Amino acid sequence: MAYEEQESRRSKVVVETPTSRREVTQTDAVRGPDRDGISGATVGVIVVVAIALVTIIVLLLMNNQANEDINANLAAQAAQQPPQTIVQQPAPQQQPPVIIQQAPAAPAQAPIIINQPAATGGSTSSGSNDSAIQQEIDRRINIDPTYSTLGLTITVIDGKATVMGTVKSDSLKSQVEKMIRSVKGVKDIDNQIIVSG
Repeated sequence: MAYEEQESRRSKVVVETPTSRREVTQTDAVRGPDRDGISGATVGVIVVVAIALVTIIVLLLMNNQANEDINANLAAQAAQQPPQTIVQQPAPQQQPPVIIQQAPAAPAQAPIIINQPAATGGSTSSGSNDSAIQQEIDRRINIDPTYSTLGLTITVIDGKATVMGTVKSDSLKSQVEKMIRSVKGVKDIDNQIIVSG
């Protein structure tokens, strides 16, 4: 331990003996502790503050990592949602919009919006004919095991059937078109089927 102060005490003591008298000077040194150093309490406070700062930094880093993981999971979930096909009909026909959900052909495919042309002075019976044609085509697709697994989308507007989807061969594409042509009321076919494979 270092000592800063040193106090000296001098005292004179007279010692008398029967034969002599003598004076003795006695010097005592009193030393105090060094006050320039850091006390134990100060060191303890510094250690506690340092541990608290390290803990806060570690928690912030872990929270940042957790947020990145959550954002990555949300992005992956958004990418896995199937695309939708929305068919809008113009207001004058007074029919509710037909919404058809298309089987996903590609993971990043955007929704397909098809607007029907406005009625041009023709009779409104073509709308009811279109729905009857649409129902018959849907019925034939659903009862045939070959067609029902293809995920095709067919829309009928003014007797014209538009076919969209993906098949594995040209012959299957032709079979689908032939089946649709055989439905009574179909005037024309827009075959947009993609052959993959």
